[in-house]
Amino acid sequence: MMFHIALRELRSLFFSPLAWSILAVMQFILALIFLALIESFENHQAQLIAMNAPWGVTDLIVNDLFMYCRLIFIAICPLLTMHILSEERNSGSLNLLLSSPVSMTEIVLGKYLGILIFFFCLVLLIALMPLSLLMGTDLDLQKLSAGIISLLLLSAAFCSLGLYMSSLTRNQIIAAISSLGLLILFAIMNSNESFKYFSTLYHHTPMLKGIMNSSDIIYYVLFIIFFISLSIRQMDNQRLQS
Repeated sequence: MMFHIALRELRSLFFSPLAWSILAVMQFILALIFLALIESFENHQAQLIAMNAPWGVTDLIVNDLFMYCRLIFIAICPLLTMHILSEERNSGSLNLLLSSPVSMTEIVLGKYLGILIFFFCLVLLIALMPLSLLMGTDLDLQKLSAGIISLLLLSAAFCSLGLYMSSLTRNQIIAAISSLGLLILFAIMNSNESFKYFSTLYHHTPMLKGIMNSSDIIYYVLFIIFFISLSIRQMDNQRLQS
């Protein structure tokens, strides 16, 4: 049943004009950034060679592209997750799910899996841009792989937070604004020495450099489990009240 719910959620996303609009705008913006990074690298290539700089294409183009991606994900994740449970509540279909014999864990995980697959498709589309550089130059595939994995973990964390905020209200706008506010909060914690360990970006940056620390991976896993558990608890409370 969980996979049936996931496929239903994924189908609704692929048939949603909003999702396609967000996808098109995101790809357009990232394509412009990607081309600008390539042009900047070509303009400074002679200087880098003269300086015998250790940075290459992967460091100055791919990593910078992925750093822009995480900022864009902060903006688009609330728009894509705001409907997950809020829309179900408004349409009345949530009452059917709550009254069904399906466990709340299956419902929440199914919804989460659907939006997660959609985001993973976005990451794969983004990865095609740096991979296209292989036709003309060499890439550090270890750093590239670490960067892709980092985006997958980051999007999974963002989706879990968006899912929880969507479970709290029937108003999609409120869910989106709340998710955006929390994502920004977790991002700006990176600038505070006392709270930076709680920042989603703090644990993302080392992966862009090809450094895969177990502590960073554990952080994202715990982040995801925490917000999914809160979502399940919230939906269980609503089932008891209905």
